[in-house]
Amino acid sequence: MPSASMRGFLGFVAGVIAVLTFHQGMVIALHGIAPGWVPFAAFRTTPVPPFGVPTIVSNCFWGGVWGTLFGLLLPRFTWPQWLCGLVLGVIAAMAGWFIVAPLKGLPIAAGWVPLSMLRSLLINGSFGLGVGLILPLLMPRSLLHAHT
Repeated sequence: MPSASMRGFLGFVAGVIAVLTFHQGMVIALHGIAPGWVPFAAFRTTPVPPFGVPTIVSNCFWGGVWGTLFGLLLPRFTWPQWLCGLVLGVIAAMAGWFIVAPLKGLPIAAGWVPLSMLRSLLINGSFGLGVGLILPLLMPRSLLHAHT
């Protein structure tokens, strides 16, 4: 198993890639299926306070942070990594509902609107699934199988 620092770094990279592919891919799919339900397009460049970075850059950064956490916890996982990734996405959605939303002055849990909550679970769940599928592909093969 790679060192904690290597797992954290690769987790960050996997998180960024998962945002750009799985997360934004789900936004594209949902926006295409039901534009009224997902009124925003993928790869948004709207500035995000407090630093004014584009939304997609902010999403990539926070996806990388979640990916780092996933990479650091990797040795503790007993379920398949894709399933652990899906759980990561659900936890990220819940953090958005109960921590991030109140900090931004927004209603908790997407205002308890079931369709909005489902949208968040689908987008963040796909992100987590992506992390769980991408991280093993980034692991150095020599280190990944060193103990087998």
